[in-house]
Amino acid sequence: MFSKTADPTATPPRPTLGAGSSARSVLSADLKITGDVRSSGGVDLFGDVEGTIQAETLVVGTDGRMTGDISADTVDIKGRHAGQIVSKTLTLRASAQVSGDISYVTLVIESGAEVEGRFSRIKG
Repeated sequence: MFSKTADPTATPPRPTLGAGSSARSVLSADLKITGDVRSSGGVDLFGDVEGTIQAETLVVGTDGRMTGDISADTVDIKGRHAGQIVSKTLTLRASAQVSGDISYVTLVIESGAEVEGRFSRIKG
């Protein structure tokens, strides 16, 4: 009976996340980035990054490759990384290949991970 026409100039509402939730950015396998990546949420890396990554959380997938520095509260590496890592919680999965200087509060290294570098524990 009554209808309201939509305003064509109105911007659609942005989806909201629940309280305490953070957005996740996915860098897919066909993506290569040279430069810096910064996120206030999480980053899932399945492609190739040469530069730096700063994020709340970072997951480097099995086929992911990172060359450069990582700074994140939580880092989970299944792929390859060469460079410095500063993290509160660092997990190196069995498929990980990591080389460089690593600073951490909590560290987990699964059997099979290939690691070369210097480790420094940060007082948390």
